[in-house]
Amino acid sequence: MSRADRHTLTGDYDEDAIEVRGPKHHAAGPTAVAVSMKRAIDHMGPTRTAQTLLKLNQADGFDCMSCAWPDPDPENRHSAEFCENGAKAVAEEATTDRATPEFFARYSIAELDQQSEWWLGQQGRITEPMIKRPGGTHYEPVSWDDAFALVADKLRGLDSPDRAVFYTSGRASNEAAFAYQLFVRSYGTNNMPDCSNMCHESTSVALAESIGIGKGSVSLRDIYDAELIVIAGQNPGTNHPRMLSALETAKRRGAKILSINPLREAGLVNFKNPQKVRGMVGKGTDLTDLFLPIKLNGDLALFQAFGHLLAQWDAIDHAFVDEHTVGFEAWREHVADLDWDMVEKATGLSRALITEAAEMLRGSKATIFCWAMGITQHRNAVATIKEITNVALVQGNIGKRGAGLCPVRGHSNVQGDRTMGIWERPPEWFLDALQTEFGFDPPREHGLDVVDSIRAMRDGKADVFVCLGGNFVHASPDTEVTVEALRSTALTVQISTKLNRSHLVCGDTALILPTLGRTEKDLQGGVEQFISVEDSMSAVHASRGPLEPAGPLLRSEVAIVTGLAEATLGDRHGIDWAGMRADYGRIRDHISRVVAGCEDYNDKVDRPGGFVMPHPPRDSRTFKTGSGKGEIVVSPVELLHVPEGHVVLQTLRSHDQYNTTIYGLSDRYRGIEGGRRVVFMHPDDITALGYVDGDHVDLVAKWDDDDVERRAADFRIVSYDTPRGSAAAYYPETNPLIPLDSTADHSNTPTSKAVVISLEPLSTDHHTRSGTAAQQGRGQDATGSDEGHKSRVETAPMS
Repeated sequence: MSRADRHTLTGDYDEDAIEVRGPKHHAAGPTAVAVSMKRAIDHMGPTRTAQTLLKLNQADGFDCMSCAWPDPDPENRHSAEFCENGAKAVAEEATTDRATPEFFARYSIAELDQQSEWWLGQQGRITEPMIKRPGGTHYEPVSWDDAFALVADKLRGLDSPDRAVFYTSGRASNEAAFAYQLFVRSYGTNNMPDCSNMCHESTSVALAESIGIGKGSVSLRDIYDAELIVIAGQNPGTNHPRMLSALETAKRRGAKILSINPLREAGLVNFKNPQKVRGMVGKGTDLTDLFLPIKLNGDLALFQAFGHLLAQWDAIDHAFVDEHTVGFEAWREHVADLDWDMVEKATGLSRALITEAAEMLRGSKATIFCWAMGITQHRNAVATIKEITNVALVQGNIGKRGAGLCPVRGHSNVQGDRTMGIWERPPEWFLDALQTEFGFDPPREHGLDVVDSIRAMRDGKADVFVCLGGNFVHASPDTEVTVEALRSTALTVQISTKLNRSHLVCGDTALILPTLGRTEKDLQGGVEQFISVEDSMSAVHASRGPLEPAGPLLRSEVAIVTGLAEATLGDRHGIDWAGMRADYGRIRDHISRVVAGCEDYNDKVDRPGGFVMPHPPRDSRTFKTGSGKGEIVVSPVELLHVPEGHVVLQTLRSHDQYNTTIYGLSDRYRGIEGGRRVVFMHPDDITALGYVDGDHVDLVAKWDDDDVERRAADFRIVSYDTPRGSAAAYYPETNPLIPLDSTADHSNTPTSKAVVISLEPLSTDHHTRSGTAAQQGRGQDATGSDEGHKSRVETAPMS
């Protein structure tokens, strides 16, 4: 599609046009530079490209809206302190394209819902508040005052505040998040699901119980100083590309890297640093020293095998264990009884290979354990993370230089939002501090997380859904259930920068409230404001956008949240919403008195590089657990039951994707061009199931607990280097396969990395699919038009 024709509706695409080129064996390099610059200039033009990218992740600039990888110290930052996907994220937000009221008048909601997520995202920034009225077919403009009044009227008219749900995406700033949770709790509910519920909730639960805080325990300096870095269930080359620079530094300082993942991802193999000559013209830096191609859901068994061998070899830091932990003897007795046959079956790895990996642990005096969604989105995720923590604790790898736990979060301020109180299960100390600061008693009953919110809407127990950022429909599991749940509500409110699927899955009344992005200046009453964020390593810093807003009617997240609060609550509790809107420093003053570790927030956050939140296990080897020590716990291993003729599917991102945002149709590192409906499988599995590479099939999931058949239609089989019995495909296309009720024990996180599926011949002609694009989980798709094909060729990466 040409830039001039971006508003032209397209037909479906031809899956046969997908090109399979084979996986790459390195990440980044000159191709990444070429792709980044082309995407940025195409969307923003050369002037805006320079204005934004030279300020991205700089101490006097703005924080990337993509992943939450930390920044180097200000004096060590490169002038181009961004990665390919960060540049894409900026280009998407700072695009010169606009989705104006004329656009919404031109196309009905039903017509828009037939388009792919990629097409929707190319329509540009939304410029005015829009409303779909009851029975309406189109969005139409609405004033800010009328929009706020409508929301206030609906909220005040509910039988109970608990009939409203307030979702938060991880992009919201600390200031917006604090004001949002204050509004919601002043209103009277803790129904604050957020994107953490679907990603690192398992981490938060496990670490809080094991070490007393649900955050990682390392700094960027620790990565550089580590002797061994274990990367489990993570693809940094696509999801956290700036991490590769830190790994390169660690390797050049002598570190070894142990990678554990079903797919041998390019970013785990070799890194060609585009900021260095050797990365542009040389062979790059080899990263992984030993790769374990583990079967899906085998990680708990693997880490127990590591524990078994370390205990057998007495590779234990007994002084640390005796002084700082409890539970060691019970754990040692448990792992001593390891069933090696079970371990090999669960992991797909040989005892010899596991032993080789454990030797790396034994030989390291400073080990860091990194993980992401490949660990957190399983039924046994919490137990697995506790087992990783066990291995760290017994070797004393917490609270010392070059060692610790490193959950790598995938959304730029998801950790900061939780710190600010975005949580359906807030701790009592936080609620007490709110009461002291604002003079009202916040609700104490726990609220609804993502899965329970969908259930509540589905069951008629929630009537209003407010979404602060994100794309809830395509981030959530069981797409058809999620769609119908949202459509059953009286009101949906989306606070957004650009059009996405969730705007087209409407309640009886639906609002789109357009907000400023990270790239834009935020002026309140003519006075420039700044916001703040927290990264994966607990560093908090300021962010200031350089661009003029995309339209004169846009409002900041803080302005929208405080406007909703004023309209709904009036002067209830005497909270000065207008004052906070006029001066974000007032919000930060409140934060300094409510949020532990944020004392003197206004002063500390605006220093170059900001400040680091306290972390007792890291800082002083103290643990705020029930025992006052690090908890070494015993977790039984249960094999995932996979019937004959089935495989286990993991959902994942392509390289041209950030969470649910589809940048384009190229998964360059895995060798896929021009489309997204592919399923990666081991060649022997393909043959055993009666298919050949290139066949088109339906993916079918039948979950024993509800006996409902879930189907994702028309995927091309791609032969790939993945363990037998383990398959992979992109989300959100495969989200319809994930049962709403299939969640991780204790965290309620959807099990997106362990979906048991079968393959069936196409149920219909592969150019016809039943249901709306939302129900299909369609987040993909090139077009079938000549213009669409032209765009695909033009955006293919340079060789």
